[in-house]
Amino acid sequence: MAKTRFVDVKNDVAFRKIFGNEQRTVILISFLNAVLDLTNEDQIIDIQLINPFQLPRIRGEKSSIIDVNAKDKRGRSFIIEMQVAEKDGFGKRIQYYICKDYAAQIEIGAEYPKLKPVYFVGILNFKFFPGESYYSKHLIIDEETGACTLSDLNFRFIELTKFKKKENELETIIDKWTYFIKRAHKLSLVPTNTTDEGLQAAYEEAEKHNWTKEEYDAYIYSGMREQDEKGRIDLAVKKKTIEIVKKLWKKEMPLEEIAEITGLSKAEIQQIVQ
Repeated sequence: MAKTRFVDVKNDVAFRKIFGNEQRTVILISFLNAVLDLTNEDQIIDIQLINPFQLPRIRGEKSSIIDVNAKDKRGRSFIIEMQVAEKDGFGKRIQYYICKDYAAQIEIGAEYPKLKPVYFVGILNFKFFPGESYYSKHLIIDEETGACTLSDLNFRFIELTKFKKKENELETIIDKWTYFIKRAHKLSLVPTNTTDEGLQAAYEEAEKHNWTKEEYDAYIYSGMREQDEKGRIDLAVKKKTIEIVKKLWKKEMPLEEIAEITGLSKAEIQQIVQ
């Protein structure tokens, strides 16, 4: 099996190094134009990163920025987040986040026409919305007509777990960007249908041999931290499940019903209650 050439883009450090790269803003510009479906005069031509990538100052420290935040010359704001696990209140937090950014553009009493659109792009490594489509667009619309007159707040989401396409099935630019984010760390070659300039640059930035030792160390420690957090959550869930099984057994609930409620097998339940 060929050795993989690329880092895992879902990694905290890798995501910010690639998309928060001041020297190669073509990556972020290309990605945003694609995922926001911006064409013709609406396309982003130039962009300024509000929080460019910085390495964690010490080993194991979380990257110094929360997400990738940028503005273009027209004053439009872009917030891009990579979320590997769903957290309590996620939906409410992103609505608060985009509204806070929108309101912060002007001082109290200033002229409202000065407000510029804000775009939130969420890349989720979990299922959040109903349906099977991995890419979704969310706007404020008139429930009766479907018209979008209140057009300054825009949401786009890519749900990676719903994306199942193989390399030879990639058709749209969104397909190709999503494939890069989800699958790059498993590849030994850049896909042959990669013609977009920004996407080509993204693959180059994701190549391990283009990383300094300091950058790669930060990437490895970030991955270790994420695994530790996942292990902590898994352990907490396991302990809670064991507690529930014991309570239900004590109430003399049938084995079959406990299995149905907890998702455990009968053998697993019997091991717990013995």
